[in-house]
Amino acid sequence: MSVSALSLTRFAGSISGFLQVVSVLGLLLLLLKAVQFYQHRQWLLKAFQQFPSPPFHWFFGHKQFESDKELQVIMKTMENFPSAFPRWFWGSQAYLVVYDPDYMKVILGRSDPKAHGTYRLLVPWIGYGLLLLNGRPWFQHRRMLTPAFHYDILKPYVKTMADSVRLMLDKWEELAAQDSSIEVFQHISLMTLDTVMKCAFSHKGSVQVDGNYKTYIQAIADLNNLFYSRVRNIFHQNDTIYSLSSNGRLADRACQLAHNHTDGVIKLRKDQLQDEGELEKVKKKRRLDFLDILLFARTENGDSLSDKDIRAEVDTFMFEGHDTTASGLSWIFYALATHPEHQQRCREEVQSLLGDGSSITWDHLDQMPYTTMCIKEALRLYPPVTGIVRELSKPVTFPDGRSLPKGISVILSIYALHHNPKVWPDPEVFDPSRFAPDSPRHSHSFLPFSGGARNCIGKQFAMNELKVVVALTLLRFELLPDHTRVPIPIMRLVLKSKNGIYLHLKKIH
Repeated sequence: MSVSALSLTRFAGSISGFLQVVSVLGLLLLLLKAVQFYQHRQWLLKAFQQFPSPPFHWFFGHKQFESDKELQVIMKTMENFPSAFPRWFWGSQAYLVVYDPDYMKVILGRSDPKAHGTYRLLVPWIGYGLLLLNGRPWFQHRRMLTPAFHYDILKPYVKTMADSVRLMLDKWEELAAQDSSIEVFQHISLMTLDTVMKCAFSHKGSVQVDGNYKTYIQAIADLNNLFYSRVRNIFHQNDTIYSLSSNGRLADRACQLAHNHTDGVIKLRKDQLQDEGELEKVKKKRRLDFLDILLFARTENGDSLSDKDIRAEVDTFMFEGHDTTASGLSWIFYALATHPEHQQRCREEVQSLLGDGSSITWDHLDQMPYTTMCIKEALRLYPPVTGIVRELSKPVTFPDGRSLPKGISVILSIYALHHNPKVWPDPEVFDPSRFAPDSPRHSHSFLPFSGGARNCIGKQFAMNELKVVVALTLLRFELLPDHTRVPIPIMRLVLKSKNGIYLHLKKIH
């Protein structure tokens, strides 16, 4: 045999041997994964033995939840399983879905961290800001940022909010003249972004006039959808596999767009603070705005916050400060449009308080009780954040005696809680009297801003904005539903409508 033929034979033999080794290693890895899958599944089954659930597939879990009808399926399931039920995403991943106020009170009264398996998927987008931090770092950031929401800071924001609203309403006047329904969420989203940019980030221009910001709004919408689908896909839990998928590439592009926006906001403010006049103005303030707190903050060892930390907090508040508020407002408008008698009563209250609405102040916000009741009832029916997830850091026993071990993840379903007939009689009926000052209710039956130590830091900011927007809009327009396009609520990071929220707007003369 020639030398070249011998070499070729040896080469083929070495390739064959290598492939055999790879095959054996692959089989061993597969076997190891199968064992881990089985062991974790058995642990979950034992942990949830006190909590019955609807039938589920051993590998695919509760497939009946895998659609845009997830909210409706949870409502149906709630009828048969009091307080809570295990939701199986697949054979080795399950969460306890909770919708009982006593259960909520127990979990929110503890210091369990956010569930890493779920929230880590948000890290490429919003980093480790207040939403995702746990333990001491969370406490330090919360304490640092709390002064940004002091009433001395929030008071002057009312005028800024009103200016942004009027700009949107002027645009609506032009569109209303065309006598067709308007998809309000897109407009409201730009307006709430405009407001948060001016209030929290000292932005001078107008987001609603500058068309460039539509790309940021679209990126946030894409990330909402992509996060929702990734959480429910077993193969997309691995970062490498996800990055190679079409959804992973889309998410990467959307993250880049969102980061470009927030990096621009931070750079612009840093450049402004290079000006001595602007710097002196800031130093004379008793309290600083959100971004200025971050830029002037010092850690415990005296260092400035890193660019990564600043961007994470800006990304977090930019998203939470505009998208959740836009969702809340859109659904509030829909609720008022479909209940004209309550809408009119709100309008009369606002007219008697504000006249033509040319001036709305901080003091007015506590003088519209019926409008506030309607806002809260709409937030009950359509909570912007449908649920939050905690991972038990120690075992828990609920008031009914059932218990769970450390390590289980619990979904606090705010949407299901707000629609629970054992908590709210006739839960689908819009009834603002539920929130009358003398109306009794459980301390944890209404949680649009979560509860406990980790409740929403911007709760007062958001409620103020909701009141300003609703009041000024009702002075200018009568809201009417578009019966040909009834919105379909769907679960995302923020409650959205599958087909948009379309309303007819009738100018009030």
